[in-house]
Amino acid sequence: MTAEREKPMPDADVKAWLNTHIPAWKLEDGWVRRTYKTASWKGTLMVINTVGHLAEAAWHHPDITASYAWVEVRLMTHSAKGITSKDLELARKIEEVVCWQPGKEGKGLDGTPEGDQRFAYIKYD
Repeated sequence: MTAEREKPMPDADVKAWLNTHIPAWKLEDGWVRRTYKTASWKGTLMVINTVGHLAEAAWHHPDITASYAWVEVRLMTHSAKGITSKDLELARKIEEVVCWQPGKEGKGLDGTPEGDQRFAYIKYD
């Protein structure tokens, strides 16, 4: 017996979910996508590795395009031929981890030094 294929969500539902939960992500050309700006190749590789770890742990794999100072992450559930809750939940986790700024939380972790390009890697929105 085979499992029933997931059905894609309507575009309006996807857009509403993104606007509510992770507004930096957009629905474009059948994908939920986000471009992260980085300070250098080091930051680009750190974002790629972070996304790779989360995707492998979730067993749901995005398409990634990268250059020296940016990384684009695109998600779609290929088996559903559209966007499903898998894409949205992985996007939310990626956003949470990549955009985490511990120095802003005031909970004992300083975060990377601001204003010193030697340590810069993510350009936060």
